[in-house]
Amino acid sequence: MNLSRQRALLAALLIAGASAAGCIREPRAAVSLKVAYAGKTPGDAVVTIDEQYIGPLAFVAAHGVRLPEGKHRITVERPGYFPYDADVIAEGTDPIFLKVALVPIPD
Repeated sequence: MNLSRQRALLAALLIAGASAAGCIREPRAAVSLKVAYAGKTPGDAVVTIDEQYIGPLAFVAAHGVRLPEGKHRITVERPGYFPYDADVIAEGTDPIFLKVALVPIPD
């Protein structure tokens, strides 16, 4: 058996094994998350979703995010401000809209 045929057979076996083990799943639908921020909320605040860094608030507001179906925790933080937290459930096709307003921590 030549090398390319061996590689193809190995790849097929790995895919079959992963599929049988439940490692390969059908893709889940995604829902749009649209974010706006108000007034004096800084655009460089950090956005995390499910404890994973997404980017600065201004970037996320300009481009949006696609969330897989399910429950997600959105956090927006910046030093000197109280954090913003929201729990959302992404389902169906309707987009999720969030309006973020960070409140400064008093001196």
